[in-house]
Amino acid sequence: MNRAVGVAKMQLINKWTFLGIPAVIIAGSFLLSAVIWALIPDSVGVKYSGAGQAVMWYFFGLGIQSLTLSFPFSQGLSVSRRNFFLGTVGLFTVLAAAISAFYVILGFVEQATNGWGLQGRMFAISWVADRFWFSQWFFYFVLMMFLFLLGFWAATVYKRWQATGVLVMSLSAAVLLVGAVALITLQGWWPAVGAWIITLTPLSIGALAFAFVLVLGFAAFTTLRRATP
Repeated sequence: MNRAVGVAKMQLINKWTFLGIPAVIIAGSFLLSAVIWALIPDSVGVKYSGAGQAVMWYFFGLGIQSLTLSFPFSQGLSVSRRNFFLGTVGLFTVLAAAISAFYVILGFVEQATNGWGLQGRMFAISWVADRFWFSQWFFYFVLMMFLFLLGFWAATVYKRWQATGVLVMSLSAAVLLVGAVALITLQGWWPAVGAWIITLTPLSIGALAFAFVLVLGFAAFTTLRRATP
């Protein structure tokens, strides 16, 4: 466990990448959204911004960087692949949990101040903010962990099988997606699929995404055991 904690500290050597840039993304996207809200007349009602998801997509890039930039160095220090995985994923679990809590708090502030006095909504999107605080936190947390592990796994695939492996993985995912769409279309299941999507809540989507998080975590660890630095 001490070695896993050491891996987390090693990742944090570059604090700008893992802490500074996410803070800049959140602050920058909020300020740009606020300027746009101020330019829009209040008569239009609530003004929504999707910029809040920007830092979540950055987690995908962090997943890639956390492996490609640190894994070779860790192997030079004789850190086991298990400790590297636990330390890295543990660090980002804490980071995702903290940012998710921050989003929930900002959502409450946004609602209490009538969208920062501008009728804006960036952290308190109605479909999510109307739920209990834990549902909001869980939704944000799982999405960030999903994107992080997706990037982390993609990087391990590259380390294991190089560009060919990433290409095969991407094509396989595309084939499965097109196959699923074709099956639903041929079977006439779209009305049932649409009815099911309408019933989804942030908590139920978070639960589904959590299942994918577990699968991605297992796949990433399995691939990492045979990846070359």
